[in-house]
Amino acid sequence: MRYCPFFYSEILKKKRSTGEVSGYSLTLENAIKMKGLGGYFDVATKKVKSYDMKKYLLGVTGGIAAYKAVELCRRLIESGHQVRVVMTRSATEFVAPLTFQAVSGFPVHRELFDEAAEAAMGHIELAKWADQIIVAPATASFCARLAQGLADDLLTTICLATAAPIAIAPAMNQQMWAAQATQSNLDILMSRNIQIIGPGKGAQACGDIGLGRLLEPAQIIDHLKTPCTTLLQGQSWLITAGPTREQIDPVRFLSNNSSGKMGFAIAKMAARFGAKVTLVSGPVNLETPERVSRVNACSAEEMHQAVKNSVVDSDVFVSCAAVADYRPATTAEHKIKKNSEQLDLSLIKNIDILQYVGALAKKPFCVGFAAETQNLEENAKGKLQRKNLDMICANNVGDKQIGFDSDQNQLTLFYRDGTTYSIPMADKTDIAIQLVERIHQAFTNT
Repeated sequence: MRYCPFFYSEILKKKRSTGEVSGYSLTLENAIKMKGLGGYFDVATKKVKSYDMKKYLLGVTGGIAAYKAVELCRRLIESGHQVRVVMTRSATEFVAPLTFQAVSGFPVHRELFDEAAEAAMGHIELAKWADQIIVAPATASFCARLAQGLADDLLTTICLATAAPIAIAPAMNQQMWAAQATQSNLDILMSRNIQIIGPGKGAQACGDIGLGRLLEPAQIIDHLKTPCTTLLQGQSWLITAGPTREQIDPVRFLSNNSSGKMGFAIAKMAARFGAKVTLVSGPVNLETPERVSRVNACSAEEMHQAVKNSVVDSDVFVSCAAVADYRPATTAEHKIKKNSEQLDLSLIKNIDILQYVGALAKKPFCVGFAAETQNLEENAKGKLQRKNLDMICANNVGDKQIGFDSDQNQLTLFYRDGTTYSIPMADKTDIAIQLVERIHQAFTNT
């Protein structure tokens, strides 16, 4: 088994800077944490291992986006996974096989009838070896041949011969993507539980603009990590995220440090698990997750109105937004000048959106957030009862590691029946996966 030399270079750099001559495990663990790769160093074998190591077979077909597959290969290996590459003949016209061999550390498989390759690891062995097959980019031609069950080259033969899950990341001209034949082929593939990742929308090499761009390698890996399921199929989720802004004058406002990352992660995972998701977002600089309907709101009143418009049709309401408790009694028409040493602001209380939803006669399953800096359990339980919630997620925003604008979080869940559940510190995407599953479990048991 080969491991990416990146980890060892990080060890050496760390050792040179600290003067360490031992402690490989700790040094490498720190290197991994710096890169966020989620692995560990096995002292016994002196090798890097991933907490969720997989054997990926990366299929590359002939499109201009084939160059992105090199980066995808590199990122998978950096995360501790093993990667073998299979290229179609047309793919080699865009990227040389030697490039993938240098990145993966293994010869590239190309031909179905290759005596040397078959002697080393034949196509059936490759099909059995893989834990996951990912084809990126997947051209319209490849999608058609896979849908029809053809085995006319090495890659399609492996796809037919494997029991491993298959994912494809399509990349093609926007008109080819929209063609009825292509969409029919994709319907066939999805009916066979083949995961479709993307495509993205934007400018294309041919000059067109539209759907058909290969997703970025990081996005593809994110989809592979949490593939779409039907766990929440038939459910409608309404989620709020981000801060609100309460205008003082045309250029100043009252707000808070919420980034919206946690709420957006929940929306992304709920949609990926099959729910119909409406996301009411305060002013944040985040992309709308796939298959999520986004409604922008700036002030608490705007967010309240947006929630009011959608909550009737919702099965689950997750209030993750950090809504301002107060707003200025009046908003100045023009910029306030600093003509005095002191400025007094008169504030009035905003409507409590979560309490409003919790008081509805036919309320959805209500999940709140308690962002606290002290008395975490006491304050969270009080909010749970006071606002008639089914569950509340408490987090200590005073901890800089998991506070506002952090990429990580840590939650303690308090349920209406008095039970608790802790989700240890992790990336917000990982937290969202666990939280969505816990919400679903509690919702289906009500």
